[in-house]
Amino acid sequence: MKIIRNTIYWTHICILALALLAASIGLFSTSGGASSSYTNQYGNTVILYGDGLYANDSYFKAPILKGADATIVFIIIPLYSFFLIYSMLKHDELSNYMLMGCVSVLLYYSASLAFGVIYNYLHLVYIALFGLTLFTLLYLLSREKTNYEGIKRPFRTIYTFLIITGIGLTVAWLPDIVSSLFNRSSLALIENYTTEITYVLDMGIIAPACFITLRLLQKRKAIGYELLIIILFLCSIVGIMVCLQTVFQTAAGIVLSVGAIITKMGVFVALAIFSATLLSVVLTRAVKLPRSTGR
Repeated sequence: MKIIRNTIYWTHICILALALLAASIGLFSTSGGASSSYTNQYGNTVILYGDGLYANDSYFKAPILKGADATIVFIIIPLYSFFLIYSMLKHDELSNYMLMGCVSVLLYYSASLAFGVIYNYLHLVYIALFGLTLFTLLYLLSREKTNYEGIKRPFRTIYTFLIITGIGLTVAWLPDIVSSLFNRSSLALIENYTTEITYVLDMGIIAPACFITLRLLQKRKAIGYELLIIILFLCSIVGIMVCLQTVFQTAAGIVLSVGAIITKMGVFVALAIFSATLLSVVLTRAVKLPRSTGR
């Protein structure tokens, strides 16, 4: 058991190092280049960012990537580091749940980079980070479960949250795809990319996970609570991330209407606050529960 624990700690350290490397270079690198434009295969003019790691990414997408990098550097890395140290010292359940949340965010982040950005010299780092976070999360979900049977929780609130989130993620992105199919054209903001990885992750994984989690919670399955913690943690961080991405886009000179900014940031700030509040309630009750004797 001690060998396994030490191994997983070293894995966490490797994840931290790779995430810090990828995010800090993405956020702070500069090459002194300037933006340029070209016509893509669909006949649309694409403006390239032209500077730093994301020089070959679009001028619209690069600030979004930098906003995600900033979230990782200034929020996830400190949180991850704190709870990893605390877990090493105390071996408490709260730290384990928070580590699971941090790993899930970095899995989403690394998948977005590995599959979503224009190829750059950190591609091997993205692959390593994606692989480590994926298998670490699978390991964390496979551990001995807490016995949640009979524990009171705000189930109606949780169910409502999961349904709204699951439907909302689909409603947010599906019209773009349906519209392109009817018009027999590419996605409106495909620019110099082959696909939109956010659509894949949100509609293909997170949205279904919301409904799967709801069903597992109805059956009082332990893994349902762990998936719930992951979803709540992800929503809390993504709410912050979207706000930072909007700030970076505005700073880059991308014109967004005041209404769009207020609506976009307002919705995600509300989502982050609600998710974080619900997460604190779930974690407060979860860490007080005794460990079960078996799976």
